[in-house]
Amino acid sequence: MDLERAIVQNSDKVIWRKESWKTVLTLAYQSLGVVYGEISTSPLYVYRNTFAEDIGHSETNEEIYGVLSLVFWTLTLVPLVKYVFIVLKADDNGEGGTFALYSLLCRHARVGLLPNCQLADEELSEYRRNDCGVAPERSLAFRLRSLLERYKVLQRILLVLALLGTCMVIGVGVLKPAISVFSAVSGLELSMSKEHHRYVEVPGACIILIGLFALQRYGTHRVGFLFAPIVCIWLFCISAIGIYNIFYWNPHVYQALSPYYVFQFLKKTRRGGWMALCGILLCITGSEAMFAGLGHFSQLSLKIAFTSLVYPSLILAYMGQAAYFSRHHDVEQEYHFGFYVSVPEKLRWPVLVIAILAAVVGSQSIITGTFSIIRQCSALSCFPRVKVVHTSSKVHGQVYIPEINWLLMLLCLAVTIGFRDTKLMGNASGLAVVSVMLVTSCLMSLVIVICWHKNVMLAIGFVLFFGTIEALFFSASVMKFLEGAWVPVALAFVFLSVMCVWHYGTLKKYEFDVQNKVSLSWLLSLGHTLGFARVRGIGLVHTELVSGIPAIFSHFVTNLPAFHQVLVFLCIKHVPVPHVRPEERFLVGRVGPREFRVYRCIVRYGYHDVHKDDDEFEKDLVCSIAKFIQAGSGCNKNSSNSNDEPEKGGGKMTVVGTCSCTIHHTILVSENNNYAHEVDHVDLAETSSESHKIIKPKKKVRFVVPESPKIDTGAMEELKELMEAREIGVAYIIGQSYMRAKPGSSMLKKLVINLGYEFLRKNSREPSYELSAPHASSLEVGMMYQV
Repeated sequence: MDLERAIVQNSDKVIWRKESWKTVLTLAYQSLGVVYGEISTSPLYVYRNTFAEDIGHSETNEEIYGVLSLVFWTLTLVPLVKYVFIVLKADDNGEGGTFALYSLLCRHARVGLLPNCQLADEELSEYRRNDCGVAPERSLAFRLRSLLERYKVLQRILLVLALLGTCMVIGVGVLKPAISVFSAVSGLELSMSKEHHRYVEVPGACIILIGLFALQRYGTHRVGFLFAPIVCIWLFCISAIGIYNIFYWNPHVYQALSPYYVFQFLKKTRRGGWMALCGILLCITGSEAMFAGLGHFSQLSLKIAFTSLVYPSLILAYMGQAAYFSRHHDVEQEYHFGFYVSVPEKLRWPVLVIAILAAVVGSQSIITGTFSIIRQCSALSCFPRVKVVHTSSKVHGQVYIPEINWLLMLLCLAVTIGFRDTKLMGNASGLAVVSVMLVTSCLMSLVIVICWHKNVMLAIGFVLFFGTIEALFFSASVMKFLEGAWVPVALAFVFLSVMCVWHYGTLKKYEFDVQNKVSLSWLLSLGHTLGFARVRGIGLVHTELVSGIPAIFSHFVTNLPAFHQVLVFLCIKHVPVPHVRPEERFLVGRVGPREFRVYRCIVRYGYHDVHKDDDEFEKDLVCSIAKFIQAGSGCNKNSSNSNDEPEKGGGKMTVVGTCSCTIHHTILVSENNNYAHEVDHVDLAETSSESHKIIKPKKKVRFVVPESPKIDTGAMEELKELMEAREIGVAYIIGQSYMRAKPGSSMLKKLVINLGYEFLRKNSREPSYELSAPHASSLEVGMMYQV
């Protein structure tokens, strides 16, 4: 079951179910461990970082009351008002996060820079282009959209802004585990001398971090059932301790919630109070995880969990700490402002254990979120291809990326060993968090106008109100640049450079393919035999082009003047939607007349879809072409759709579903069992899986087309030839390109293409279709690209 909208996935079928209250409450409970672990552990280090050195703690308690008031209003305005009540509504078909906002904008305004977009993509059922209707031509929404569509520089700025937010999320993925685990382990300082503590704190934190990252390959679902109870126990502990401290030490601490104390605090502390905002900012770390976690949960479940449990528990925890500190002014040692000093002495060891477990859970959520957002960027050609392991067959979105996991671990250990101080880690984490929030506010203001068609004053009010709050925190964080805040800036620079180089190289490669594609008129002039020898079987020519004939094909036939009796130009691409329904996955058309037996097949995936890289994909491909042939003959008209695009010399592109959709009058023959079964209005995937339950060995299935009066003679012959070619086998013709900058190009372009892009290409993972292609059936065609 998908944790977001109760999706049940069976093969390629997606079944949508209406949520019941039981489901909503179950999701709310599960979200505590997956989403809210990060923000729930913030009481471990907020007061300690705030009172590190910039402000003191006087007998009048003006400082502690002012800090409590700032924490209260920051928690209320940012996570509660901004994210829970506003930003969560800006979902991308149920998905959340910074890049999801960019994807949403790309669909409502043609500002995306994906090279192989088509008009047919805009008619996908999940594209949701007309959810709020079409903006009137004289409206500001229409004019703003036109402005973004007209100027490429604005589109590039928008992309860089989204990538910058993504890079800062990766930075949080490095810094948050370090500060959470280090702060949890720091509780040992109250039970041993400071000399001994320094030899325990860092090694202990490093051991826990290594174990945390080592367990990632097993997937969240294997230990996920423990996450929610741990966070629940942790929230109960901090709220109970908070209530105890309030009633025992200072029952009147609630008065500090008044904004009056904020002004008194800033008036008294001035520059010190402004610099202390870096520590106060840490109380909202994890707010962005709430939006990013929308892909696994529903809006209602996240709202219930935060408003009913997380928010009240955090407020009680901060009030309890403030009540304790208001009666203890002996700050001779720094750890007196730590979390554990306000915990009753008899409870410190149990709370220490729970805090370490809660820190691990909170770190787990941001690590898996980093995996998800990198996979999303990679699918949209904004990050080099990496190995993506799906750790759960039931819950989509739970992925593990080995290279990124070990990179995050090394960076996290480097931060822990290098800083050895929660203050420096807090400065670095704070800048990364507030940067992501600023990017979200900017993109959200555009969504309000372009996607929701709301009044522009509402968008301006949104960005001014929340942007001003976040800008204040950002300005204070920037002032700590030399005190740790340089780390997220350095990480963002490196990752942003990698993303921009990869995206630029991908665009240049596609432009070269478009400029050097072979004319269709050349192919049509060759006649029925196309001037070449036709060998038996199916030839799959992989290309990024959605129209025209790729240059690798002409290069191939020039060196080897023969190709297969059935030729398919296959394009596998991602579209800016989370998921593409199976019945809309394939776009199939002819290249040239019917007797050429040349087809074009475009396979569309969303950025969260799982690409099949086994025999099922090959079967789906053959089935889609068979359905296209039947649709053209007057049979199975329902498989055709209105989102057709003309293909020169070959009619239109037709939307065809996968094998999970109905295939009429096709016979599956199992060579292992010598049985035949006619498939008429049934699910081929389910038939195959049921057969696998009975027969242990893997079957080789072939297709046979029986005689039918509904199919004309020409289509029948074409189907038989397709099935015969399928029985002979499939050959994969894959292009291997090597890019070089043109002579006379600038030095910067040569560095980017010759060194940067080529280094990333050689060290990145091959496309999934290349890895899944049988080695004995693959043929690589090398070409030099000069861009």
